[in-house]
Amino acid sequence: MKGKDLLSVTDLNSEEIHVLLSDAVSMKNDKWLSILDHKILALVFEKPSLRTRVSFDVAMRQLGGHTIYLSPAEIGLGKREPPRDVGSVLCRYVDVIAARTFSHQMVEDLAKYCNVPVINALDDLEHPCQALADLLTIFERKGELKGLKVAYIGDGNNVANSLMLACTIMGINFSIASPQGYTIAENFLNTAREYALGNGSEVTCTDKPLEAASGADVVYTDVWTSMGQEEEAVIRRQAFAEYQITEDVLSQAKEDVIFMHPLPAHHGEEVTDEILYCPSSVVFDQAENRMHIQKALLAEMLGGLDVFLRRHK
Repeated sequence: MKGKDLLSVTDLNSEEIHVLLSDAVSMKNDKWLSILDHKILALVFEKPSLRTRVSFDVAMRQLGGHTIYLSPAEIGLGKREPPRDVGSVLCRYVDVIAARTFSHQMVEDLAKYCNVPVINALDDLEHPCQALADLLTIFERKGELKGLKVAYIGDGNNVANSLMLACTIMGINFSIASPQGYTIAENFLNTAREYALGNGSEVTCTDKPLEAASGADVVYTDVWTSMGQEEEAVIRRQAFAEYQITEDVLSQAKEDVIFMHPLPAHHGEEVTDEILYCPSSVVFDQAENRMHIQKALLAEMLGGLDVFLRRHK
């Protein structure tokens, strides 16, 4: 992946994901690694974030590099200055860019005019770094990926898109339950089914949460109302009222099921506090793993992984 962009989970194949997961596990044991000395990461954010900003910042610092954070007010991406100009300038200053935007097109435009790697740190269509951290968390808890079942219950949003694609690339069965009008987009569904067909897994869609959760190794949910959708909050709460993760839903899954959520959670909406903080919940492991998988990703993109591997032969 050296020098390449990560705009979608589909920019990676199963072998590349396996390498990232393996190195992320190793990097957990070597917290500080001076393998990206003098490298600079620019965080270009249209949306605020706790986990994305801190995990990228700390990841880069622990690898020996430096981070520059550019807030919406500082850069005015697409408003004060078009992404073509922003990308053309930033790539002359920094070695890698992580962009958190409202539009996937914005990330693509940045990458098109940059000659340094661009990482999609979330947009309206995908959240690839979250999906990679999710795979890392599942692998740590289950010891395997292929053949497992992940049940996603909730909005067919950007998190669902990337998680579904990541699962099917790795041979994980994916089941999603969403109310009518909030199902996963057909183009993402078709792509995921192609991956599933080639990797011995399957994708199922339903409007019944209990059916989706049946026999699952992982039960996953996300907020009903994402950032930028606040005006839809009342309507969405009504539409998703039967899609809350409760003990009843979790009881349909396997006995050793783990519960996952990318956070932040809307307490009492998509999940009860009882489930969010129960022993089966791994939500804070997910949050931590954002940092570790992004360390592996940054090291791979900027050539530091070669240094890391040489040190551990």
